[in-house]
Amino acid sequence: MDAIPKDIAWQLCAEIREENHGKWYKFAGLQCWGCTKFSKGDPDKMCFSNKEGYRGCNLVNRRYDQKGSQ
Repeated sequence: MDAIPKDIAWQLCAEIREENHGKWYKFAGLQCWGCTKFSKGDPDKMCFSNKEGYRGCNLVNRRYDQKGSQ
């Protein structure tokens, strides 16, 4: 898998969080809520920063890979 540039990972994360805002009843919504809450909005502590190449969030990875294949 290719590394995701940090600014693009942050942008994708913001898009995904916006789409899932208030949807705690969906897995993605719950995941975004937990990530944002426990990281306190600090990108360096968010899920996408947990692995090399900013590949720590399955939602960001999926969105990035889908955009790259289009």
